[in-house]
Amino acid sequence: MKTIIISLSILLSTLVAQNMQAQINIQVNSDIDLKIENLEKQKNQVQKSEKEKLKKEVEAINQRLNENEIGEQEAEALKKAAAEKRALNIENQLDIIDANIALLKRNSTTEDGEEVVDSYYRRLDYLKYDEKDEEQEDYDSIPKRTTSGFTMAFGLNNALIDGQSLDDSPYKIGGSRFFELGYEFETVLVKSGFARLRYGLSFQFNGLKADDNMYFVEDGDQTYLEEFQFDVDKAKLRMDNLVFPLHFEFGPRSLSYGENATYYNTSNFKIGLGGYAGVNLNTIQKLKYEEDGDNRKTKLSQSYNTSNFIYGVSAYIGYDSWALYAKYDLNTVFKDNPLEQNNISVGIRFSN
Repeated sequence: MKTIIISLSILLSTLVAQNMQAQINIQVNSDIDLKIENLEKQKNQVQKSEKEKLKKEVEAINQRLNENEIGEQEAEALKKAAAEKRALNIENQLDIIDANIALLKRNSTTEDGEEVVDSYYRRLDYLKYDEKDEEQEDYDSIPKRTTSGFTMAFGLNNALIDGQSLDDSPYKIGGSRFFELGYEFETVLVKSGFARLRYGLSFQFNGLKADDNMYFVEDGDQTYLEEFQFDVDKAKLRMDNLVFPLHFEFGPRSLSYGENATYYNTSNFKIGLGGYAGVNLNTIQKLKYEEDGDNRKTKLSQSYNTSNFIYGVSAYIGYDSWALYAKYDLNTVFKDNPLEQNNISVGIRFSN
């Protein structure tokens, strides 16, 4: 009986061991099959990636050709070299994948195959297939046609008076200033990016500072300058406008490639021509003067017969984000004055 029990125990242990080994082999082979499947899928990913890189390189070469940086022969030579490079990259990477698939298959039935296969498979981390690669939509090699950002401008302000030159202006040249802050959209009109349309909204603050101890006086439907009864340190009329500017902008743009997007490189010469239209929101006069030895400040908010509807022309020329800027109101500053006055501004403009 004892001999029978021992024999059955040995037999049972052998069967259990064989079954466990079979389960291990099945699991190993299952893992290897999954890795082979992932590597087969990665072949398509390799070709897709290299072709996309070639497409970007060709577009960059065409951009240089359009901007006359290179000639047609050099462009064709560069395209040929790029194509050969990407084709060789595809060939080499597919050879690596095929070699490792063969290695996986060859070791799929060995007891120590899992350790050997994993050792080689880990070397292919940069090639491993990821389902997210298929789910993620490739970004377009051509950047967005419309972008947006803030704009700001500041500088000197004055008025052109009918029959007078700026030298005869009753407003202080250095003391009269303007400031502008807005938000604009830029839409590329041609694929090269050379022509763009910029549009948006801006707040304009135009100031006219009276000279020779004068200040602004509203009398019925006219506004004129009159000498103040005390010593004036500042008599400044400020017009706050809300306008909608529109400019056609011209200048070269080159394509630049980021990690996840393509964009236009704005570090180039540019020129903008256009205009604006809007409304006057508020007109206020600030007075600073001395009365009986005391310094006083007064703010007078009234219409001063300034134009309610604002419209004019503007232009800028510059490089990258900065430009010299000028604007001229076609509407008169004061509606019914006998001498027409038109606001003019010159300064610096920033746009991103």
